[in-house]
Amino acid sequence: MIPNWLMQRAYLTPEKTALSFGDETWTFAELKNKSMMLARKLTANDLQEGQRIALLGPSNAEMVFIIHACMLAGLEIVMLNSRLTIKELEWQLEDSGASAVIVADEMSEVVADSAIRQLLYSAIDQSAVQQFDVQELWAADRTITIMYTSGTTGFPKGVRQTAGNHVSSALSSVLNLGLNEKDVWLCAMPLFHISGFSILVRSVLYGMEVRLYEKFDAVKTAAEIREGSVTRMSVVSLTLDKILRELEKDNGFAHPSFQTMLAGGGSVPVDYLQRAVARNIPVLQTYGMTETSSQTATLSAGDAMRKMGSAGKPLFFNQIKIKDTENPGDKGEVFIRGPHVTPGYIGRFADVNPLEDGWLPTGDIGYFDEEGYLYIVDRRSDLIISGGENIYPAEIEHVLVAHPGVREAGVCGREHTEWGSVPIAFVVAEDKVTAEELLMFCEERLARYKVPKAFRFVDKLPRNAANKLLRRELREWVDLE
Repeated sequence: MIPNWLMQRAYLTPEKTALSFGDETWTFAELKNKSMMLARKLTANDLQEGQRIALLGPSNAEMVFIIHACMLAGLEIVMLNSRLTIKELEWQLEDSGASAVIVADEMSEVVADSAIRQLLYSAIDQSAVQQFDVQELWAADRTITIMYTSGTTGFPKGVRQTAGNHVSSALSSVLNLGLNEKDVWLCAMPLFHISGFSILVRSVLYGMEVRLYEKFDAVKTAAEIREGSVTRMSVVSLTLDKILRELEKDNGFAHPSFQTMLAGGGSVPVDYLQRAVARNIPVLQTYGMTETSSQTATLSAGDAMRKMGSAGKPLFFNQIKIKDTENPGDKGEVFIRGPHVTPGYIGRFADVNPLEDGWLPTGDIGYFDEEGYLYIVDRRSDLIISGGENIYPAEIEHVLVAHPGVREAGVCGREHTEWGSVPIAFVVAEDKVTAEELLMFCEERLARYKVPKAFRFVDKLPRNAANKLLRRELREWVDLE
């Protein structure tokens, strides 16, 4: 059994700061009181323990209160991505079987035509209250959240994440990173995404403040890192690059109290890591997914420089293997096992077992080095096979973003009558850079068969809510040419 997260934390450290958003702050006691009041109002709206509801809103303080209220009321929460289209949201609402959707007033039009009952934030605020018995203990297999996969490799699946999954993930993380009494985690990730939600979980388990941003702001983030008002942060390559650019403008450095920049969502270019070192920012690459309730492997701070580019070793409770390989350096699909792995899906995929002989196949290609450190190469579905040679788009992208005139790069395959497939690069340029320059730059750093056969300059690349590159959409761009 697991203690009710917020109730236990508010009992242990009631006066410690739990959340800050803009100019406002709340202690754990205040967070509990506000969330408990909302939970009583949800109960008064005929939402009962064990029911499944959907939640749609911006990543602000009000969303945090609603999330905790739902957990206190014993509801399963389907975390809806506010950046999806109406049709995508309709599909998820129908597939999830949610009895109601709780929605921020400003987003009500998005689900206005849905057949599922809608409950606006404002309606909840104006509701009567109804007393109920709060569960002091949770079963480890209780479903807390349901998040749909991003759809980068196929049809979205509703992934169940249990209390045990979330706790295991948080405990594994803190055993690797450590915990400081004055830790403040800057959360600019969307709360409907596992990377954002996991920060809320860590907050109540660790007794740690969350500094919440509704949207990522590179200027404000760089200022907070420089001034020492935050000690940790989660990023992807794109947001890391933007923070570094802000610091580089005036030769700024991270405050000595800044401890960790966790970088997920794909491997980080070595060029970015070297620039971060120059700004005194310790970047620890991490590897995880929706099905693993965030992190599975993370590089330790002591190995950050020695194993630059690695995702580290599996966290304490977790196991990783590379399928059908025997030797260090052999590439294959990454398989995961541990208490953080989802027990399964909902909706049309409810009967699909996510495991093979107890292991979760990830669809990612990786390898271990001689010391057992994990390196993620790319998505299996993104692999380009050209003339029998395997080409990993991420390798080419890392070379391209090292060019001073390139801000972002995305690579995918294009069908070729002779070679089967060849790499094509889409580039967001920082300066006036030509295709000829990029061609020469790549030829100096890549094997000939890996050099892109064409460069397309675009204003922006397709990304999902977590800023992951959607190579599937790049392939659609190629098909339209």
